Amino acid sequence: MRKITVAGLRRRAARYRMIAKSSLVEYLEEGKIPGRGSSVSPVDFNAWLRRGAGRKASGHPDSWRVDPQLPLEDPSRVAVVMHVFFPELLDELVHSLRAIPVGFDLVVTNASGEPIRVDRESVENLRNVVLFDVHNHGRDIFPLVQVVNAGILDPYEIVLKVHTKKSAWRAEHAELAGSGEQWKTEFLQALVGSTEQVQRILDAFANDPWLGLVTAPGNIVGPEHWGGDEDLTRELLRRLELDLVPESLRFAAGSMYWVRGFVLQGLRALNLTADDFHEEAGQIDGTTAHAIERAIGILTEEAGLRLEESGGLPSDGAGTWERYHLAAPRTPSARFVPFYLPQFHPTHENDVWWGKGFTEWTNVTAARPVYRGHHQPKLPADLGFYDLRLEEVRQAQSTMASEHGIDGFMYYYYWFAGQRLLNLPIERLRAGDTPMPFCIMWANENWTRRWDGRSSDVLIGQDYDRVPAETFIDDVLEFLRDERYLRVDGKPLLAVYRPGQMANFAEVLATWRRRAREEGLGELAVLAVSVAEEFHGIGADFAEHGLDGTLGFPPHNLPWEAGPADRLAVSPQFKGNLMSYGALVRAAEDRLRTIGDGVHPGVMVNFDNTARRQWRPDIWYGANPYTFRRWVGTAAAAVSHRPEQERLVFVNAWNEWAEGAILEPTDRFGSTFLQAVRDVAFA
Repeated sequence: MRKITVAGLRRRAARYRMIAKSSLVEYLEEGKIPGRGSSVSPVDFNAWLRRGAGRKASGHPDSWRVDPQLPLEDPSRVAVVMHVFFPELLDELVHSLRAIPVGFDLVVTNASGEPIRVDRESVENLRNVVLFDVHNHGRDIFPLVQVVNAGILDPYEIVLKVHTKKSAWRAEHAELAGSGEQWKTEFLQALVGSTEQVQRILDAFANDPWLGLVTAPGNIVGPEHWGGDEDLTRELLRRLELDLVPESLRFAAGSMYWVRGFVLQGLRALNLTADDFHEEAGQIDGTTAHAIERAIGILTEEAGLRLEESGGLPSDGAGTWERYHLAAPRTPSARFVPFYLPQFHPTHENDVWWGKGFTEWTNVTAARPVYRGHHQPKLPADLGFYDLRLEEVRQAQSTMASEHGIDGFMYYYYWFAGQRLLNLPIERLRAGDTPMPFCIMWANENWTRRWDGRSSDVLIGQDYDRVPAETFIDDVLEFLRDERYLRVDGKPLLAVYRPGQMANFAEVLATWRRRAREEGLGELAVLAVSVAEEFHGIGADFAEHGLDGTLGFPPHNLPWEAGPADRLAVSPQFKGNLMSYGALVRAAEDRLRTIGDGVHPGVMVNFDNTARRQWRPDIWYGANPYTFRRWVGTAAAAVSHRPEQERLVFVNAWNEWAEGAILEPTDRFGSTFLQAVRDVAFA
């Protein structure tokens, strides 16, 4: 008989743990949930990952890409999305739209199997109509998702969602009042019952940037209506790295409502395709369509928006509904300024340090996931793998940014003792005619092989003894003179990343101000980036250094709270930090309630530098466009009392692709983060 030793028991226990872990991995790989049988739901998270997380499929019929109805050349600000399964109810729905008092567009999805025609002449304010025949798959929800995935809803601020509702099953449920016919009638009366009613609803959206969805009285319901949809909804939210809180459920039953456009546009981030939806079998519960109906309520509130019933809205909005006329002027709620990285072109220095042809894309495409479901590599969508030597790239970025409420870019400017690096994009911007406003942040940190700006393994460092920092202002005067340069109350805006790195910064700044006046620029608006003391930040005493204020640069100077690494199947090679994006946002929101004068808030799309450090990165788990929208809205509200020019909100970042801070469209999230900014800007 073999002798049993402590060491042997330890080896055997380790082997059993490995076997148990392997079994769990098999469950994860197969998409089976222990204790729930062997059947796999269409929205099972792991099955979704095996299908490529929606990245290989468009989520809409490819024929729509060449459909002559698209794109609309002159879209309205309001849209109606109408799903038709019972064509005999079409005329009633269309005629009800006569109550809409502003120009609007109509998107119709037809799953009836019969040809239909919209009587557009009978609706005065109907401007554009597009009609698609779709399969009867996913009720009214998957057709809506296809419209979202195709980008058809992208232009709209407010959307009315309706469908040909009969709901014959309702009469069989004693706990539900009325028949399906009565239910449909109540919706139409509450949502489009009269022009005055629609004006009241649009007034409410125009006056309240936190109003997200309005439905008929009695149709916002809670957790008592989970039915068989709780697990399905939980799996859907995993795609956005959100946890489900079952008892907090509130959603619009019946799926007919007015809604802020972003709430629906953001569904693009779920990467839904036909494979995610159950086959039609007359189900009245427990399908993906029912789960998404509930998820829309959850995501509306995650975005910081409220669900309301039409009966509780204010009765007098003083005609603010008129702002949804296409020609009505719009004033952004804040001046959104994202940071802009110019490292998307080859340079001699990077050729030497990293290999010939190196650009930021070299790091980006090399990244690999460190946990199950980790979105890596992060790849570009609309703009592709661009090269900033090309003027057309800056033109496309300018158009995209301005359409989404971005006021200008803050370029990282690299200046090392008189030597410019990565300077070609801003020099060509100055020499060209791209209309986008811009400003400069002197990113005065060392360049290191670890991409951390510290003092070890330095490739090129700051040297204030060889070339005094006072001369920096003369280097950038050519940009500050540009008519497109971003100004605050007429003052050119300049930021410094590490002011505390200069022992005599107050004297340096005094010289900059004097030189600006001598050169006819007048006064400067100079901000310090809010970073920790170890990164040479200056804390709250910015005025003592002669500064006008600080700007937020998350995740700097915010608490780092651990994320749920214990349940993410993290690779054993991972030696970095995994933090909670949700916790970071909550901490930032708390601070924004008491923001001081001269403090300009910053928000963060995400932070994940796996592309630069692979197995030792810092990753914030839980970044998604809905939580981001709430943070952006809170930041805008925090500066809303300031004069219009001073309502600055900085965004990390426009194109920090290797750090995951990306407003530009990605393969995974599309334009949804940009749409979150636009929704707040024009709410």
